[in-house]
Amino acid sequence: MSESPLAGSVRRLVAKVGTSTLTGGSSRLSEGYLDDLVRQIAQLRLSGCEVVLVTSGAIILGAQRLGLPHPPRLIPERQALAAIGQAILMHEYERRFAREGVAVAQILLTADDLADRRRYRHAQEAMRVLLARGVVPIVNENDTVAIDEIKIGDNDTLSALVACILHADLLCILSDVEGLFTEDPHRDPQARLIAVVEDVDAEVRRAAGGAGSSQGVGGMVTKLHAARIATTAGIPTLIASGTTPDLLPRVARGERPGTLFKPSAAPLRARQSWLAFAARPRGRLTIDAGARVAVLDQGRSLLPAGVVAVAGEFEVGDLVALVDPEGEQVAVGLAGYGSEELRRVIGQRSEQIAALLGGRSHAEAVHRDNLVVLPR
Repeated sequence: MSESPLAGSVRRLVAKVGTSTLTGGSSRLSEGYLDDLVRQIAQLRLSGCEVVLVTSGAIILGAQRLGLPHPPRLIPERQALAAIGQAILMHEYERRFAREGVAVAQILLTADDLADRRRYRHAQEAMRVLLARGVVPIVNENDTVAIDEIKIGDNDTLSALVACILHADLLCILSDVEGLFTEDPHRDPQARLIAVVEDVDAEVRRAAGGAGSSQGVGGMVTKLHAARIATTAGIPTLIASGTTPDLLPRVARGERPGTLFKPSAAPLRARQSWLAFAARPRGRLTIDAGARVAVLDQGRSLLPAGVVAVAGEFEVGDLVALVDPEGEQVAVGLAGYGSEELRRVIGQRSEQIAALLGGRSHAEAVHRDNLVVLPR
């Protein structure tokens, strides 16, 4: 267990709990676990710490209500179960929080809600008002209408985006394992817990396995992705066992049982975080090696001369992804041209563009001020 220099500074906490943690790995909700989780959050809320809970569990509760031993795999079936289970899940939370004297609010989000800047800001303001009034927002993806499978991708990612929306002091992911290990602890008894991660780099991501259980859609890969989003925005992230006694009050006091992911030393600003992780690219620009160096290493804008291919249909101001010659997405930004115009001028110098566009010329395919380089 590690002590953190952040001790005493957690005034706004986003906690995420997954299906496998809520059920203890079974096919039914653990009443005792839910009682204890609500008690911990209520204790924090009444002591002045603002808490947002991102919760899974709707689909498994829907299956339980219909007497199904396991949720089906077909998306329409899972969406229907989510519709059934969401009401049950909120009822279970509401009646427990009511006993503690704490009001709750349900917030259902989709990827489109977060991708649209105006709707993103509306969600942000609504949650801020709820927190200011002492209410605990309970957040889940709106699985009934989500069309990208049942994922934002997943509630780990959703929790990181919520933490970014609210500029949280800490993201705490309650898992069915103690944290990030050197190897899979379910398979290797010699695996060691990693107490602190300085950077969520590619090797750490590769060290994680796939989805951790048959019930959840997450696993360590999605938790690491969430940690990457949050820490890039300057938010420390903790992955810890959800069954650790009094985990959330201890975390708020500065203890860090589990794996702590330290925040970036040069975090993205709020708008940059939204562009990088919440907004959805409408197109893709493949850039050459020279443009990659200019954008990533020299901090320059992307010029049409450095673009070798344009995919998708988009307008000026739409978000586009920048992909290097190896196919890796290295940045995102707001397009300075529509896709039709840009296809006419890719590979061209600025002096040639005016002639191709009838005297009109733009200097940048993506201006530096509207461009975010993704963590490598």
